[in-house]
Amino acid sequence: MIAALVALAGALVYGSADFLGGLAARRLRSIVVTAVAAASGLVALLALMPFVGGAWLPADVLWGALSGVLGVVAIVLLYACLAVGPMSILSPLTAVITAVAPMSWGLLVQGEAFSPLGYVGLAVALVAVILVGFIPGEKVVRPSTRGLLMAVGAGTTLGAFLIALDQTSATSGLVPLVVNRATNTAITAMAVVALVVLARRRGVSAADALVPAGARVGAAPSGHIDLEHASTGPVPSPVGPRVSPWWLAVGCGVLDVAANAAALIALRAGDLAVVSALTALYPAGTILLAAVVLRERVAVVQWVGLVLALAAGGLLAVG
Repeated sequence: MIAALVALAGALVYGSADFLGGLAARRLRSIVVTAVAAASGLVALLALMPFVGGAWLPADVLWGALSGVLGVVAIVLLYACLAVGPMSILSPLTAVITAVAPMSWGLLVQGEAFSPLGYVGLAVALVAVILVGFIPGEKVVRPSTRGLLMAVGAGTTLGAFLIALDQTSATSGLVPLVVNRATNTAITAMAVVALVVLARRRGVSAADALVPAGARVGAAPSGHIDLEHASTGPVPSPVGPRVSPWWLAVGCGVLDVAANAAALIALRAGDLAVVSALTALYPAGTILLAAVVLRERVAVVQWVGLVLALAAGGLLAVG
């Protein structure tokens, strides 16, 4: 029960991080947002380490590093497939594969088993993932083979990320996440440096390289992003003060590591199949925040998905 509740809460936090990252990506390149989020998350984890601790076992360090590489690959594929579109198909497809891949691993490889009610909960969770991740208003067109392959790759690597975290020992504490975030930071920082160097060789300033005017560079997992870049100024919002995109990226990183920590706790307290099914509901957090902060309309089908998500959480908690 604790694992299901923590995993569901973590999914909402993941979605909240995506929301902040999406707002930041309106004014900064996605790779820049990812790099800042990775660095801020690493700082947050290092600040917590003295209080939480953890054993630096070689196996856990390796699993943490692998999860870091998988996370970067997953984000690159995710942004790419959603940029190709159509989001209405590729977004829920990615989310479903994110759930199914580790679910299959947990059930078939690790031998996890549930009561009949638990299996019903897993099925309901998958339906909820599809409905919550659906992007209404998108023109329904047949996705390209390239888009489908990238969506499958993104979902598989996101699922593999959860599998990698599940392999770490309970004595490692936050060590796998610290290594994960350090790996993220190193890879994305090198990408940003390369971006700036290439831009300077073309006679473009570093600032302009980080903030391309009018360039479509990606989208968050939920698809709730307007990717028209205009300036490095604060992101306007109909509610609350104007916030710098740099601070939004920092907030994204802190929330993301909080969600990672929730996923790690849930994995150590419960089954991979349950945690993966509920974690894949991450678009719910983005949708709810977009509705409250940006006054975006939530489609009826998504409300149904949110209700089913809560039902699935309850079924998995008792099943």
